[in-house]
This record gives sequence, structure tokens and C-alpha cells, in this order.
Amino acid sequence: MTQTVLPFKLEMTRDTITAHAGLALLGEFIETLKLSEILDDALPGPGSGVGYSPSQFVLPLILMLHGGGRSLEDLRQIREDQGLRELLEMKEMPSSDATGDWLRRTGESGEGLKGLELVNRELVRRGQVHDDRTEYTLDIDATQIMAEKKEARWTYKGERGYMPIVGHLAENGLVIGDEFRAGNESPGARNLEFIRHCVNQMPVGARIAHLRSDSAAYQAEVINWCESHKVSFAIGADLDLAVLAAIKSIPAKEWRSYQDGQIAETVHSMNKTAQAFRLVVIQRPVQGDLFSAEDPKMRYTVVASNREETAEETIKWYNQRGETSENRIKELKIGFGMERMPCGQLEANAVFFRIGILAYNLFILFKLRVLPKSWRKHQVQTLRWRFYQTAGKVVNHARSVILKVTRRMFNLFAEVRSRCRELAWV
Repeated sequence: MTQTVLPFKLEMTRDTITAHAGLALLGEFIETLKLSEILDDALPGPGSGVGYSPSQFVLPLILMLHGGGRSLEDLRQIREDQGLRELLEMKEMPSSDATGDWLRRTGESGEGLKGLELVNRELVRRGQVHDDRTEYTLDIDATQIMAEKKEARWTYKGERGYMPIVGHLAENGLVIGDEFRAGNESPGARNLEFIRHCVNQMPVGARIAHLRSDSAAYQAEVINWCESHKVSFAIGADLDLAVLAAIKSIPAKEWRSYQDGQIAETVHSMNKTAQAFRLVVIQRPVQGDLFSAEDPKMRYTVVASNREETAEETIKWYNQRGETSENRIKELKIGFGMERMPCGQLEANAVFFRIGILAYNLFILFKLRVLPKSWRKHQVQTLRWRFYQTAGKVVNHARSVILKVTRRMFNLFAEVRSRCRELAWV
């Protein structure tokens, strides 16, 4: 039997071609932000005059993560893309091994995390410049990253890995704060400290006015802080004995139909809370666990809140966490490769994770500020398929570098470049 093959011929070309022409426009956006200067000012410089600058380590990682790379070895795709490097004027670029050494070195010294925190704060500030909003909602959530590293600790889910906590601004999706933690740290550890950290990262003129979290933040000190700072909150409540007793005390006439169950509310307080707060309760008829403290005939969802609205409105607002926090963390982990860490040291992985945060925030700003409005709901995998992975021919002519793309992509590329030039970042 004759094997059928497609009737095309394979030949080599001496033309300079890039398979990631769209990344060049992301690079131009990064240049508009003057991110290279910010990185070099915030992070420790090379030990000698011939070493690489911090931005020469960080920017290729950001490009790699946007392009879909998952490990330090994937930096080779950027390194070997001569067309892209010519467009971005990346004449020199460290190797994968050198980048790994830099992550470990800056992680061990602690200077990497401190510097990148300053960079992210400045990036958020510049992203908020054109935003008229002054009050924001902070969504905090811890997430598990599995890792077969020798130093990785067992998480409460029974797997080796890490347990970073992330704080998003619900209204625009920017990550305002992160803390990379060992796997054996409780998701409820230092929540108030983390919330305060996020508040301190906010630009001048903007404030955290609302807080949402799962039950990891169901703590008296968090609730007291919200009350004293006039922050409205909705926090998942622990089903401890006190909460179950409060649920049992709700009169039968107070329950009303809600979705596939019933909803009601009561007033509750903890031993160390300065004042009482609302408990919004949903009960659903489900066969319970034989060893559960809950009513075996009912399953409860309980939210602690100080918001002045109906119980249904509070639950609706609380449930928005699924989109504004949980799905965004999923995008950070899966879309930007943060579901796996490249190094064996916690400190080095913390630096890598924060660079992933920078890449994610740049993605949010790139969509909000320069891409057409129709692109704003796209995930990064869509951006890769439809924009970043655009083939381009790089031509040198009359001392100019020219990027040639297909007619179909030309207008979009021209529009993005025009918007980059119009931005007045201050």
C-alpha cells in the first residue's frame, strides 16, 4: 500500500522569522512601562561590570511565561528566537542555568523578594493611574502547589508542596499581594498580617473598602480589624459548635426558600470579637456524614458578614469570589505555569512565583490598556493562540528593523502599537 503524504516540499530559509511576533508587542508595552528601569533600580545589580542586570534575568522569564513556557529550560525558545530578540533589542540573554543560579542567589539573600515587591507595587500604581475608582474589594485565598521537592512539606491535603496566599483586587484582577509559604503552613496563618500587607500596597488615593475570604480568615482579629477600619466583609464561617448552636436557635419561621434549600440569618459573636456580626446561613437537605457535627439531614453554608443588605445579596456578593479569586488563581497557576516550581529551595521558588505574579499583572494591564475591548475576557491561552503565536518576518532595511505580518493581523498590531504610544504612564 502506498502511503499518502501531503504534496508540499520542505526547504530551509535564510530569512529571519519569529513564531512569536505578538510577544514583541508585549515587549513594547513593557518598554512603555519602563519596567526594565524599575527592575534594575529595585533589585541588586551584578557583582561585576560584566554580569547580567536584574532586568536581563526577569524579562525573558516574563516573556517565556506569557508564551507558554513551563520550566527554565523553556527559556531556550526565547534565546533561540533571533527574530524576537532583534525586535526587542535583546542582544544578550542569560542561560537557563544562569537564571536558576540567580533565582537561588536572590532568594537566599531576601533581596529578590523585597525588590520584586516594590516592582509589583509600582506596576499596580501605574495600572491604577487611569482608573477613577477609589475603593476596591480584596479577595484573599491560599492555594496548593504540588511539588516533588526534597524540601517540600506535606500540605493539609496530604500532598507535598507549597501553600502560597494571594490577594486580588476584584474590580480589575490585579494581584496586590502574595506570600509564598511552605506546604505545612495553615491557610489561616497570619491572615490579618497579609491583609495589612495588601492594604499597604495600595496606591495613594485608593483603599481596600471590602474583604472576601473563605473560612481561613474566620478569625476574631480579622473581623475586629474590618470593623475598626470600616471595611465591609463576607467571610466563610467555621461550622464549630458555637456556630451550629446559633443555627439551631434560628426560629423555623425565619427560614425562606433559596435555590435548592433555605436561607436565614442570625446575629453571632466570637469570644474575642469587639461586636456582633451577621451569620447568613443556607441549609440544604443532604445525607450527611455519619461522623459530621452537622445535622445529618442538612448541609450548611455559613457566611459571616457586616454588610447592610439582604441575606440573598450577601450570598450573591460572597459567591463572586469564584470568578474574582478562585478562577484567577487558576489562571495564574495553569495559564502562567505557577502550578510547578523550578527549584529545590523555597526561597528561590518564592522569587519565581513573584515573577509569575508580575507576568500575570502585565497580562491584566495589557488587556485593559492596549488590546481592543473584545479581548478583555480572554484567558492567556487564547491570547497565545490568536496573538502571541503570530508568525512574523524580521527585515533590516535602511538602518530600520521591520516586522512583517499577515494582512489579517496587521491592523490589530498597528492598533496595539498606537495605544502603547498614547499611554502616558506617570
